[in-house]
Amino acid sequence: MRSKRLTILSAALIMLLSACGRENSASVIIAGSTSVHPYAELLAEEYYRLPHGMMVDVQGGGSSAGIMQVENGIADIGMSSRSLKENEQHLWQIEIAKDGLAIILHPSNSVDNLTKDQIRGIYAAEITNWSQVGGADKAIHIIAREDGSGTRSAFEELVMAGSRITPRAIIQSSNGAVRQLVSGNPSSIGFISLGMVDEGEKPVKAIAIEGAAATAENVANGSYGLFRSFLFVTKAEPEGSVKEFIDYVLSPDGQRHLLHEGLIGGAAG
Repeated sequence: MRSKRLTILSAALIMLLSACGRENSASVIIAGSTSVHPYAELLAEEYYRLPHGMMVDVQGGGSSAGIMQVENGIADIGMSSRSLKENEQHLWQIEIAKDGLAIILHPSNSVDNLTKDQIRGIYAAEITNWSQVGGADKAIHIIAREDGSGTRSAFEELVMAGSRITPRAIIQSSNGAVRQLVSGNPSSIGFISLGMVDEGEKPVKAIAIEGAAATAENVANGSYGLFRSFLFVTKAEPEGSVKEFIDYVLSPDGQRHLLHEGLIGGAAG
């Protein structure tokens, strides 16, 4: 009996030491886009479960902040949901997935389809009432992301075409916050990651753009025109543990998790 107890204790000790060893091993630090953040967290959890996996620390902060942390050596990988700017092109980058940009309304709003011109008009405050685009006679409440957000940069590039978002817009610091406000305001409009439309306790609806439904399939076949790349960015070509994690993300297993979450395959997907 005593021998059996010692065997059990020894096994438990080995497991504990093994776990401690993995926790203390060199971890990878990722920071940046709040759009990419939940998917990177999922991948980090799945990677850690692998026999050779290690701890990956995923932090938010926005695309610009993540890129800056990579340049300053604070983070190993920056997450970006916008294209790199001219002064960032010296950094190494890889597309891990594509994501649709959803224009969301409250489910009670009768508007189900808008053109890019109409969306631009709304966000430039040239269209101020839902009746101007086939909806009810109600003032439009505009919700947008903050400057430096990859989601906002993508929206400005894909929709605004040089026009400025009105200063009347209510600014939020994450896709989740935009979604929450729209879900509670029948007169509001917002833009978020397509993969986040169905998250949260209260529903929102993603409208069609120029007749094309906001679905991953339509992003993949090109009929839905609002999409952006999700990027991993590093200071130089990755090696060691950073490369190992990126390789996992681009592997069939990593891409399978992203596809299951509603994204479209990246460079190796």
